[in-house]
Amino acid sequence: MTSLTGIFKAAPEVVEDNDKLVDLFRNRAELKKEFAALRDEKYQLQDRIKQHEGATARVQQKMDHLESLLLDREWVHNVVAFYQLRHLAAHCNLKLSRFAEELKQQREQRVHGRTLDAWNEQRDGQAAKFEGEMAEHRLQVQLLEDQLQAERHKLTAMNGVSKIFRGRSLQTEIDLIVARIDAGQAREQELLQSLDTVYNATPPDHGGLDDATKRSINFMILSFAQQLYLHFAEDDLAQLAKEASEKSVGAVNYGTKYECDEIIERIEKRWDSMESVIHCADVLQRRAKLIARHAVYRNDEDVIPAAGSVATVFAIDPDGVVKEKDANLLGDNYFGITKVLSR
Repeated sequence: MTSLTGIFKAAPEVVEDNDKLVDLFRNRAELKKEFAALRDEKYQLQDRIKQHEGATARVQQKMDHLESLLLDREWVHNVVAFYQLRHLAAHCNLKLSRFAEELKQQREQRVHGRTLDAWNEQRDGQAAKFEGEMAEHRLQVQLLEDQLQAERHKLTAMNGVSKIFRGRSLQTEIDLIVARIDAGQAREQELLQSLDTVYNATPPDHGGLDDATKRSINFMILSFAQQLYLHFAEDDLAQLAKEASEKSVGAVNYGTKYECDEIIERIEKRWDSMESVIHCADVLQRRAKLIARHAVYRNDEDVIPAAGSVATVFAIDPDGVVKEKDANLLGDNYFGITKVLSR
């Protein structure tokens, strides 16, 4: 018996050892997962450090290159002219972006206004219908209440004999009138609830601009870009500014100090007169119509015309005379126009 008891007592110890072993393996697996995650995070941080080091090295290289140009007597004036032209390009891009954004907002407000006006008209029509039906029900209920009062007066005024013969039928008629009054009042409450629902309804969203509106917006943006181009094209500043925005400092040689100073003077001269030239609404609208006549689209769903079809710049003088010149502003992405067009 003693040996049998010893055998049966050993079983719980084995089970407990197995549980500890399972927990040990589980903890080991969790530690492996955490270690793998930390290792991945380490590699990611090392990659980010390398990227930052590379970016820092590139910036330092540019700074060293710029410093060497500024120390060079033959190049220092080119650096000044380069950054003046780049600033001009950035300013024109900002003007075009603001114009495009304001134009889009105006058109969206206009479309939303039309949608809201149509919705208000429909809502007012529904409300008028319910209010008319309510007035009609109130009049009917009032007439029924007057009739009920008259019938009850008749019933009260009857003597004993007439009340025996006619009282029951008159009471039945009174009950019918009361039921009709109750039904009319219930219908009036339903109409009040419907009217309240109409007045508390949420106005609809206009759902965005349609393709025709987006196209008209883009014609105006193209017209504004042409106005900027024409203002700076006479002194070749538009092309020089575009070149400066796309290349790095030192990649373009503008010539001697005299030639660089001349470029800066032309920029200042054109800059001072820019605001009075580019904000002529009549010229912009007329040019937009001319652009629309020539615009061609790849398919019916496109809202941005093919660049080659709008590669003609229309110069309109104060007398209304139109002159044409070739310049693919859209294809060459002057002033960053491709980013501001409506899509």
